[in-house]
Amino acid sequence: MHNLGHTRSANRRDHLLQTPDTFVRTPLPCIQRGAAIVHVSPANGAGFTQYTADLEPGGTLGPTPDQRFIYVLSGEVDLATDSSFRPLTVTDYAYVPAGLPHSLTAHHATRLAIIEKPYKPLSGLAAPSLLTGSEAAIASNALMNDDDVQVRMLLPDQPAFDFAVNTMTYQPGASLSMVEIHEMEHGLLMLEGGGIYRLGDAWYPVTAGDFIWMAPFCPQWFGALGKVPAKYLIYKNLPLR
Repeated sequence: MHNLGHTRSANRRDHLLQTPDTFVRTPLPCIQRGAAIVHVSPANGAGFTQYTADLEPGGTLGPTPDQRFIYVLSGEVDLATDSSFRPLTVTDYAYVPAGLPHSLTAHHATRLAIIEKPYKPLSGLAAPSLLTGSEAAIASNALMNDDDVQVRMLLPDQPAFDFAVNTMTYQPGASLSMVEIHEMEHGLLMLEGGGIYRLGDAWYPVTAGDFIWMAPFCPQWFGALGKVPAKYLIYKNLPLR
């Protein structure tokens, strides 16, 4: 049904809320038998690219010169390099270092959250190697001693990495303890549940499937609403890189 131009989506100087009713599927050169929904990229001033890749059975995602993070939203995919072969299923993830030849091939219809970013090395540190893991195997830690807000750090807390990806889970009614304003930018994909997000001076209802981009120093706060936990996947660049 035509919604007469109404949407929850918003595009502001320091933030973007993109809701599924405004998603546009587009072909990408690296995708065969599939398409992508590009959520954010350097075209809007971001320092990274994030998209959702929808692969058909047998569809593939080819390599990129940038470093790449993959999180499996649904389905199953095989990650292959010249020297390794690793199947990934729902909530599994992988970090592929910049320049490593690789491919991802779907067994059946598969949806992937993809983050790509040019690598910024630190002098004297070797770049990270290929890494795969399962979210369920990562220890969950309370955020600022609040047991109702749990964080799983999917990438190691090591200076060789120039960005981090976490999942955060809020019990109904839980919230961030403060409005955050900081140097890091974020890409956030709502995975489950919903709530209210403050971005800049605006307040937005958000739910599973929504995407949010936050520029550096954008005021930000989240509170979970509803009867089920709210969960999101969140990217952040590391300061001073």
